[in-house]
Amino acid sequence: MNRTSLSLAAALSAAVLAGCASTTRLDAQWVDANAPSPALRGQRVLVACEAYDFTIQQLCQEQLAAEVTSRGATAINAPEISDVPRGQPVPLERYVMLARANGAAAVVSSTVTLADRRVSEGVSLGLGGFGFGGGSVRAGVGVSVPVGGGQVSTGYASDTRIASTGTGRMLWSGKATAPPSRDVGQQMSSLARTLLDAADKAGMF
Repeated sequence: MNRTSLSLAAALSAAVLAGCASTTRLDAQWVDANAPSPALRGQRVLVACEAYDFTIQQLCQEQLAAEVTSRGATAINAPEISDVPRGQPVPLERYVMLARANGAAAVVSSTVTLADRRVSEGVSLGLGGFGFGGGSVRAGVGVSVPVGGGQVSTGYASDTRIASTGTGRMLWSGKATAPPSRDVGQQMSSLARTLLDAADKAGMF
């Protein structure tokens, strides 16, 4: 690679990183305006997470349950549903049935997906029609590991929904994205807090 290409890669890398969010953000939310507030404070709530990685799933469920509990509800962890491919959203009616069986008034479930990945010691990113960083500029979109390696930081997104056990209908949904980090537990905590803060303000608790 010539010096001009390296300079261009470094400049673009700095520009992209400068514009990247450094905190977890709420991307969007939806509220059923025609449904009454479920007033989940003081109620039993079934909590569930889906993720391709079992450890991510457990961390998500643990943090989601903690946020539900902090808002005055009693979190009930959903049992593993083995007949749905790992990481895929479980049909809402399955969770509603489990919630009814456990005397829960509502379901709070999250699906965690990969949102971003970065490599330190020469940032490697995909942008538009090319990738750059760490000693290479290449065509295509995605992640290119820099020459000599580097430490990978991963960012996750969570799509969360709240449903009423009584009616079986979804009352609220939201999506949030956490910036890349090597501390996955902190990301799951931040995602759960950001989403349930929004749900709380929307009158779910």
